Amino acid sequence: QVQLVESGGGLVQPGGSLRLSCAASGATRDVFATAWFRQAPGKEREGVSGILNKRSAGGRYQTYYATSVRGRFTISRDNVKNVVYLEMNDLRVEDPAVYYCATGARSMTIAGVLETENYDSWGQGTQVTVSS
Repeated sequence: QVQLVESGGGLVQPGGSLRLSCAASGATRDVFATAWFRQAPGKEREGVSGILNKRSAGGRYQTYYATSVRGRFTISRDNVKNVVYLEMNDLRVEDPAVYYCATGARSMTIAGVLETENYDSWGQGTQVTVSS
């Protein structure tokens, strides 16, 4: 089992930036992918961005983004610290939600990293609010 702790949420004005962190502990060697999801009140949880835990043949970590955040959000990882980050820029009024970090041990395609059913460990979430 993997334990996850998110941090970095808060209140920001439209156009502002935040960086979320997801610190992992426990059975991190079994993790295939890590992803960020978000859930706004009254809405279903949706995938935001994901990153595979192993480098591809080209030496990079494969990443994937929801269309709504592509170009504004960047996911990255620090394997030494076992932390995955989500850099969020140009935050908009449609971005507020509780943001959750999750890890999945099963193999999945890169397109599957935003599917909730592929993840078995979840953090407690961190609130992101965008308001002027």
